[in-house]
Amino acid sequence: MSERPNLPAAPPIDDEFVDYVLEIEESKGFEIKRIAGDKLTRALETIVAFANTDGGYLILGLEDPDKGKGRDRVYGIQEKPDNIDALQHLIASKITPAINPPHFSHIGCTLRDGSRGSIALVSIEKGSDVHSLVLGGTWTRLHKSNRQLTAEEITRLRFERGTITSETQLADVSFGLLDTDYWRAFATKRRLTRELQGALEHLGLARKTAEGEVHPTHAAVLLFAEHPGGLLGTKAAVRVFHYKGDRVEHDAAPNLQKPPVSFSGPLLTQISETYQYVLSELATGVQMGPLGFEIVQRYPARVIKEAITNAVIHRDYSLASDIQVRIFADRIEIESPGTLPGSVTAKNIRVIGSISRNPLIVSNLREFPDPPNLDAGEGVRMMYKTMDTAGLYPPIYVTRATTGKDQVRVVLRNENRPSAWDQLLAYLEKHGSIANSDLRKLLGTEDTLRVSKLLRGLVDDGLLVVANPKAAKQNRLYRLAEHDSLDPLFTSTLRKQASQGS
Repeated sequence: MSERPNLPAAPPIDDEFVDYVLEIEESKGFEIKRIAGDKLTRALETIVAFANTDGGYLILGLEDPDKGKGRDRVYGIQEKPDNIDALQHLIASKITPAINPPHFSHIGCTLRDGSRGSIALVSIEKGSDVHSLVLGGTWTRLHKSNRQLTAEEITRLRFERGTITSETQLADVSFGLLDTDYWRAFATKRRLTRELQGALEHLGLARKTAEGEVHPTHAAVLLFAEHPGGLLGTKAAVRVFHYKGDRVEHDAAPNLQKPPVSFSGPLLTQISETYQYVLSELATGVQMGPLGFEIVQRYPARVIKEAITNAVIHRDYSLASDIQVRIFADRIEIESPGTLPGSVTAKNIRVIGSISRNPLIVSNLREFPDPPNLDAGEGVRMMYKTMDTAGLYPPIYVTRATTGKDQVRVVLRNENRPSAWDQLLAYLEKHGSIANSDLRKLLGTEDTLRVSKLLRGLVDDGLLVVANPKAAKQNRLYRLAEHDSLDPLFTSTLRKQASQGS
């Protein structure tokens, strides 16, 4: 007798949830599969693609929308129950390196023939590495489909994830160009007695080539050279732009307060000089608000320094771009090249904090006299807490999912957080999206125009996005920027199933 498939015994019926899922379009973070035939291989490709992108949800037991309508699509995993165990086995044995095991949650429902069955909701996290199928390629997720990557694209993705990093590459730079005051201060602080080349080798900041020659790493050049970008033949500086008003005006005469300023020295001075310059601009660059009143800058200095520090130490130095700091009347934007490394996303960064893309830089930067404020992985959480304590909006993280570019933008708003925002945030964290009518009920008002203006302002500020931009204005839904509106629904379902012991 064959062993019984590992399925839960009659999970509770939730046809309302299934009806909702049937209406959801496939997207970058959501796909459905009827778990029969060759769909098992396709499901495995999707799981790898989600792990290699930003995570996602896979529903098993439903037919594709172009092959059926309504409840006729509900085949359930009972159509081929052995495939659930088979898929879990393939996930454990055919994905390299291994991903965090996806969570399988079973939702009971009425099947297309009227019998009782279930579908499976599979939750896949963003992977911390680049994951491949054994003899099956490496996949990433597009808007509604998966795509197999080329060898060159896999290498680029590994740089994005931080599994390989520019800081460890060797530079064709003379050690004499690193024998600077910055190196001597570092060596004195660490009580290093070896000559520079030998000391760097012992610190992992220099190593031999295949031909036996010793070269410094990019990290060593970035830490100690007076102008690292020039020696590495790339852009590795910080540029600061101070604008008049609250936006960039692309006219013949730019709306800059003054010409941009660049800081191109070793990383320690890039951080300190950028920080001091931004503070001086905030103190002297007084601007008037729309009502004619002087705008008072209320940014916590510690948050500004942490944001600048994170941009410098976590950026992707394989990309030839400078960090850009933009000061507006109502906000500061700090934009660094690269994407969020490892398993970090804009959705979870507040919880898990930052992951070091450049551990050599981070570990050695701490050893300088008067190092920047490196909080041992607690910096991001500190920024959220400090902004909250000051009554300001939380930091906003914007990534390629929004900009379409390989960059991470951190926005610090110089604006009191209204009580309406706190209510709205709590609603969105529970429901995922909100309509004008929902927000009117929440705020106890019938003023449609006032609420519309509030929502438009939050969209303009980058806090919200329109979840259904093709819908008529009166039917539009709003969600948190870069947060999938499916998350609250599916997360609550996962919690419910867990509490029921499925």
